[in-house]
Amino acid sequence: MDILNFEKKHVKEAMEIALANYYDERQYVKELPQVCDIPDLYGFAENGLGVAAFENEKMIGFLCCCEPFDNAFRATDVRGIFSPMGANAAVSKNRPPIYAAMYQAAGEKWIKTGAVSHAICLYAHDEELQRQFFRYGFGLRCIDAIGPMELINCEFCAGYDFVELSKAECHFIYPLYLALYRHYRESPFFMNREPETQGVFVVSSMQEGARYFVAKQNGKKAIPDLEWILKVLIQQLADSG
Repeated sequence: MDILNFEKKHVKEAMEIALANYYDERQYVKELPQVCDIPDLYGFAENGLGVAAFENEKMIGFLCCCEPFDNAFRATDVRGIFSPMGANAAVSKNRPPIYAAMYQAAGEKWIKTGAVSHAICLYAHDEELQRQFFRYGFGLRCIDAIGPMELINCEFCAGYDFVELSKAECHFIYPLYLALYRHYRESPFFMNREPETQGVFVVSSMQEGARYFVAKQNGKKAIPDLEWILKVLIQQLADSG
């Protein structure tokens, strides 16, 4: 196996492998849309931080990343590197050793930029690679939940209103936002990061196009049964499209 720097001439083969990996995951998650290609990889070839694995002059995998960034994932005071979905992939055979060789080469590059926090996005059902990176000391940072938006069978609870906040009202949930931050800072999460001020929270929410659904009792926020309320809110979100 040969590990080379990822270059523009490798993009076409890389996209084919990445698309094949996507359709492997789609066998488990039918809600994933049918696509013909994946996002452009040329940008990853320009930063010089990616690698490609070849065997008998045929690409068998690649591992690329975004530019390094400070205050990695807003949970540490260090510089970080992130390889998003589609920016890494490998053929179906011998995937663990392929990724092992690629990360050894890519990790050396990343460390030289000062990035000591590395995150690599893997598909939820790629348990083989998850075990591989776990042996390297990687943990589980987050999970994106994808599933069907179906009707939820739940009883209606009188006395509560379930509404979507307008942009002008999003500051009302700031106290809940702070409570969530305090929870994340404790065991077992230990996400030691400072929460945004209310002003920054409101601005960033509007910039991101965030949508907030809340439960109210007598016009005030109320969470008497979080699990039940989440079901109703999810249903309302499904109904709203």
